[in-house]
Amino acid sequence: MSTALLAVIAVIICVLFRMLNVHSQPQLPFVCCADRSLLETVQKIAPLITEPYIPTRLWGFSGHIQTILHSIVGRVRCPWPIGERVYLTLNDESTVTYDLYQPLGAIAEDDITVAIVPGIGNTSESVYIRTFVHWAQCHGYRCAVLNHVGALRSVPVTAPRIFSYGHTNDFHEMLTNLLTKHPNTHLICVGFSLGGNLVTKYMGEKDRERSSQIIGAISVCQGYNAIKGTQFLLNWQNFRRFYLYIMTENMKGIILRHRNILLADDVKNRHHLVEREIMSAATLPELDDAYTKKMHNFRTITDLYKWSSSINYLDNIKSPMFFINARDDPIVHEELLEPIKKFAGSHKNVMYLEVAHGGHLGFYEGGLIYPNPVTWLDRALVALIGSLVFKHNELALKTAA
Repeated sequence: MSTALLAVIAVIICVLFRMLNVHSQPQLPFVCCADRSLLETVQKIAPLITEPYIPTRLWGFSGHIQTILHSIVGRVRCPWPIGERVYLTLNDESTVTYDLYQPLGAIAEDDITVAIVPGIGNTSESVYIRTFVHWAQCHGYRCAVLNHVGALRSVPVTAPRIFSYGHTNDFHEMLTNLLTKHPNTHLICVGFSLGGNLVTKYMGEKDRERSSQIIGAISVCQGYNAIKGTQFLLNWQNFRRFYLYIMTENMKGIILRHRNILLADDVKNRHHLVEREIMSAATLPELDDAYTKKMHNFRTITDLYKWSSSINYLDNIKSPMFFINARDDPIVHEELLEPIKKFAGSHKNVMYLEVAHGGHLGFYEGGLIYPNPVTWLDRALVALIGSLVFKHNELALKTAA
């Protein structure tokens, strides 16, 4: 073998090793929590936050690989939980659905329902949602998963709207219906990515009447600030523009799938929609300028993004809330995480947990090539839910005394 060929092979191996980030080592999660009592409770019930997160050795230290595998392959040996689909017809004639799953095996001592909001365009049928639901069921929790309006292929759109980044009414309707079915349950809200933004916004909306049976919430991998987040996504650095393209095409696909309702002539006339502009949009800001802002009656997309961004609702959150992000998330820039760190470092009932690796909603762990079927995130979420339940019961006992 020639020296030149060996050199080329060596360069390729070096590039691959650099891309896969294999020189990295497992690290302890970074925890920011000004509430010492809350932190002590979490460390007692969820000790894994004090232990290193160990990604799959060969590729798990790459945020890109974690993100891509999560979006394309999903979880390994993923179970398919069996539940019932609930249909709600709202005042605007739209159809909202959610899937309800009962506990498996031993039922938890407390009646707890985990109310889940998936990421953008995702549903109860998304692989990472199925895995988490099954893991939570196995620990005695009931689960309810909101299906974003328009995202399920099997459920037609019955009114000229789909989900949006800041519209929390569908989630509220699900919680209200849940409490009619299970009036004695306590609720813990869990949101992934866009769902994390919606849950956080819901928990902090001033004019929102929330049930006192909501005892806490958890947000995973959200970006907090849509205005700044979009600016980063428009940049090619770290391939963010590529991820933005995928998200844009997915949103356009949902609109096209329901174009007979969403882009009917009377809807286009009423909202001044130009179908050509919607279909030619190359980025989410272009799509939101042509479609979303008009459907929600905003003058500019800046106004839309400000209304949608959970960062503007944090100060009104009263219930305990946990925030989880990965430092190598290729979609959420590190700069977007600074405000939530500061918030967690100066407010009670809040904890921020940052993992060095994990990508966007990946968090695969264990093994050399083949990861464990249950991810670090699945384990962490169930443990943190247990912490919220313990904290609630502890406060209830003190109040009773």
